[in-house]
Amino acid sequence: MRTGVIAKKVGMTRLFQEDGRHVPVTVLKLEGVQVVAVKNKDQDGYVAVQLGAGSAKAKNLTKPERGHFAKAEVELKAKLVEFPVAEDAVLEVGTAISADHFIAGQLVDISGQTQGKGFAGAMKRWGFGGLRATHGVSLSHRSHGSTGNRQDPGRVFKNKKMAGHMGARQRTQQNLEVISTDVERDLIFVRGSVPGSKGAWLIVRDAVKVARPAEAPYPAAVKAANGNEAPAAPVAAEGQEG
Repeated sequence: MRTGVIAKKVGMTRLFQEDGRHVPVTVLKLEGVQVVAVKNKDQDGYVAVQLGAGSAKAKNLTKPERGHFAKAEVELKAKLVEFPVAEDAVLEVGTAISADHFIAGQLVDISGQTQGKGFAGAMKRWGFGGLRATHGVSLSHRSHGSTGNRQDPGRVFKNKKMAGHMGARQRTQQNLEVISTDVERDLIFVRGSVPGSKGAWLIVRDAVKVARPAEAPYPAAVKAANGNEAPAAPVAAEGQEG
């Protein structure tokens, strides 16, 4: 198991294939994705890498957070996410990951917070049909109707589908196809829509229900010091401190 990446949702567009058909895609951008810390079994009891993405101002971070980035000798990050990895997929602190971490045709799982819709009625939130338009129904055509029984049980069951806050939930969309990548601009093009609004941070991982392609770089596709893609990332030692 290798690490995932942190990506920012840019928006949606379409890409044209060689036969003229177009594919709707979501554009994801990798903004300075680097390894900030490494967890090992000796000190932490598990193996993982902590990635940071984006950029933040020092005034918006606490003193411990600034010290955490100073220890790793990386610039201040706006988003931190920890990814459990195999022991042979550990990356060194400071390693920058490229968009070629995923290849065309690969399936990925994308997690993020869905768009918030505010307070919504039962028809919009759950797809209810609403009440009749006539025969005595007035001022309640879009209501959800009865919510309980009679004296027994005399209450409304938990998890009853009713009006309430809609959206703004953590969701994972599985088995999304990577159409292509742009290493120069650090872009990943994924077929279809993904959770979140424009500018939202998303977590992109290898699909858990489908085997990772053999052509996918392992342990990761990293950037060299000059900004170009390096062939492979050096594996950190077992007892390396994060």
